[in-house]
Amino acid sequence: MQHSTSKRIVVVGNGMVGYKFCEKFIAKEKNGQAFSLTVFGEEPRPAYDRVHLSAYLGEKTADELTMAPVGWYAEQGITLHLSDPVVAIDRDRQQVRSHHGLVVPYDYLVLATGSGAFVPPVAGVDKDGVFVYRTIEDLDLIQAYARKARRGAVLGGGLLGLEAAKALLDLGLDEAHVVEFAPRLMPRQIDEAGSEILQRQLEGLGLQIHLAKSTQAITGNETITGMQFTDGTHLDVDMLVISAGIRPRDELARTAGLATHPRGGILVDTYLRTSDPAIFAIGECALVHEMIYGLVAPGYEMAEVVATQLLGESRAFQPFDMSTKLKLIGTDVGSFGDPFAGEPLHRTIVYTNRAKGVYKRINVSADGKHLLGGILVGDAEQYNMLLQTCKNQTILPPDPEDLILGTRGGEEAGAGIMSLPDEALICSCEALTKARLCHEIGENGHTTVEALKKATKACTGCGGCTPMVKDLIQGVLSQQGVYVRNVLCEHFDYTRQELFDLVKINGLKIYTDVLNTHGRGDGCEVCKPAVASILASLWNENILQKDRAPIQDSNDRFLANIQRGGTYSVVPRIAGGEITPQKLIVIGQVAQKYGLYTKITGGQRIDLFGAHVGDLPNIWEELVAAGFESGHAYGKSLRTVKSCVGTTWCRFGVQDSVTFAVELENRYKGLRSPHKLKSGVSGCTRECAEAQSKDFGIIATEKGWNVYVCGNGGAKPQHAQLLAADVDKETCIRLLDRFLMFYVKTADPLTRTATWLNKLDGGMTYLRAVVVDDVLGIAAELEREMQLLVDTYACEWKAVVDSPELRRRFAHFVNVPEQKDPTVQFEPMRDQIRAKEWA
Repeated sequence: MQHSTSKRIVVVGNGMVGYKFCEKFIAKEKNGQAFSLTVFGEEPRPAYDRVHLSAYLGEKTADELTMAPVGWYAEQGITLHLSDPVVAIDRDRQQVRSHHGLVVPYDYLVLATGSGAFVPPVAGVDKDGVFVYRTIEDLDLIQAYARKARRGAVLGGGLLGLEAAKALLDLGLDEAHVVEFAPRLMPRQIDEAGSEILQRQLEGLGLQIHLAKSTQAITGNETITGMQFTDGTHLDVDMLVISAGIRPRDELARTAGLATHPRGGILVDTYLRTSDPAIFAIGECALVHEMIYGLVAPGYEMAEVVATQLLGESRAFQPFDMSTKLKLIGTDVGSFGDPFAGEPLHRTIVYTNRAKGVYKRINVSADGKHLLGGILVGDAEQYNMLLQTCKNQTILPPDPEDLILGTRGGEEAGAGIMSLPDEALICSCEALTKARLCHEIGENGHTTVEALKKATKACTGCGGCTPMVKDLIQGVLSQQGVYVRNVLCEHFDYTRQELFDLVKINGLKIYTDVLNTHGRGDGCEVCKPAVASILASLWNENILQKDRAPIQDSNDRFLANIQRGGTYSVVPRIAGGEITPQKLIVIGQVAQKYGLYTKITGGQRIDLFGAHVGDLPNIWEELVAAGFESGHAYGKSLRTVKSCVGTTWCRFGVQDSVTFAVELENRYKGLRSPHKLKSGVSGCTRECAEAQSKDFGIIATEKGWNVYVCGNGGAKPQHAQLLAADVDKETCIRLLDRFLMFYVKTADPLTRTATWLNKLDGGMTYLRAVVVDDVLGIAAELEREMQLLVDTYACEWKAVVDSPELRRRFAHFVNVPEQKDPTVQFEPMRDQIRAKEWA
């Protein structure tokens, strides 16, 4: 690429934005123009993905985070200098001088120096044990120091601060604290109500949150021992990570006499030119439109703007949307548009589910026509469509709440991604519009996510656009009349429904036979549980025997749900919520003997928490002896059939709901399905068992029973829809047999019945035709398949109790099976806590 008369471009900074400038410039420079490109990097390694920096502490190596290896720069004719930052700019001679004394001339200089961690002027910040959280080298230091620390804290409750707090948890500290000056977490992104939900979620994971705290000093001699606050309180800690914000790295520009802002940042115009027309600034060091853009997407757009201009085209940087979505320690958080717009000028719609840790807020224009912004905490599945609806000023449906709750009529809110305008920005990191992606899919044949990644770089930045890109592929192919097959994964070229039929036809009963016959490779965490579910749904054999145990989800492997702290739950089945005094006594005795936390659930059974994995067989041996069976709380299967007391006790009851609920739960117990199933039976239309919020629900009438299907509660509640009215008990059971088996055979993995119905062509009309009217002629087969599962049911925990071989699976340490894991933590009963406080 170099020529004797080449234009010399020097890039100062080799972070994500500096690298992206090189990538975009090389991709655009295709007309034989003469340029030379030199890059100076301060760090000892080439550019890496700083957005996913926390993954370095467990999931990924430094090489896996690298955006391009050193060899890539050489292949592109780029001269790269690592561990050699530029220390001076001579604007008169148009040359830079590096730390190692290299002097390199330039025709154009691109400053991509990024930002550094802001360290507040607190006494003691220079003590040992105090760190910042910006680079891989920072994380190496934190990881090494954490080995000798027990209590850690993070100063700052913003995006990066909570990521750093997650790192402390991952490093195994006994205590992890977050100290925030503001009265709520993430004050720039979410409101007080959303912050409260987020705080509860984080506290549930073991973080201790301290709000409205101003740090006065870091205590200790040479090494940190604590934090002193201005309100007189003190926090004992062994190490501190400072994540109190960023400061633009503008010192090089300031020394060179370029215009900078008093509060930091290199001043640039809309073309990203500094006060020197030969020098540009991009990324977090640049102040444009009176702000510093601290996200990767606007930094990439700046790289695009400057690369375009240096190649002779005029292009300006427009104000950039700062909407963001991320997952903080397992909790989705998103904000878009104007998240704080509210009454009285605008309308605000809020949905809160404290039990599920979900908060959703959308802000709507006063006339109800446009979405202005919003906040999502705990469930951000709708984020991408909400963002596009907001940015493109799409006219809202008559009931705007459908955007966050889903429609109650079984259809999706809005027409989906294909209704967006062509200019809609699908991938903000790479500035890819819907039109560009549709062209790549429809015209250039890039019909998979991997193909689009290679062709356009879509989904390679933050990854948040991946769900929309998948939907766009399906939408374009559907418009072209191409049948879209939702294959299971790269190891199986079949949908779940197709694989279900193939396994049944060929009588395959173990995973290796399924993989060898219809798949390839070794399988993965997507297909293994899906095949496990298919095998259980077809043959109902013990999930831990033969080669079936390794392919189960983690909870199914131990027939119990793992809880926070490393203990497990014990959930015996209590059909219909009906239980004898003798069985209640046994549960109490077992809980007391093994020190278990007990709770009565909304599904009318008793959960016991805090069991060591090695104690599980002994606990269940006592429960099985008392007549209890597995409640399958760990499986994708029937959980509970909730009931009211019906005609047994209630003066309003018109049918015996308890007896029917017990019969249904005993009939469908152990049924493995694509997702969990919940049910309810109400003895009258007063609906005390909440049957219409269940996957299948029965409501008594004077003439018999009304059958409702495909409802669910949780984060996205949806009412069940009427399948049949005033049927007798025998007909009701036949219809449920057909409905459940049809769902088991046709739904995708991890798809609840409500979502399955929403995606089913023809919706409830079609489902009713299949299940009630038998238009496909498969009703008898569905009934036979269900009866086979009913007849072959066996309690999984009884099989473990009776089998020495299976019991050996339940041990913390294989070589010392009787020893318990000393790191497992127990949660005391709340009444025990109160008793200590009163004492």
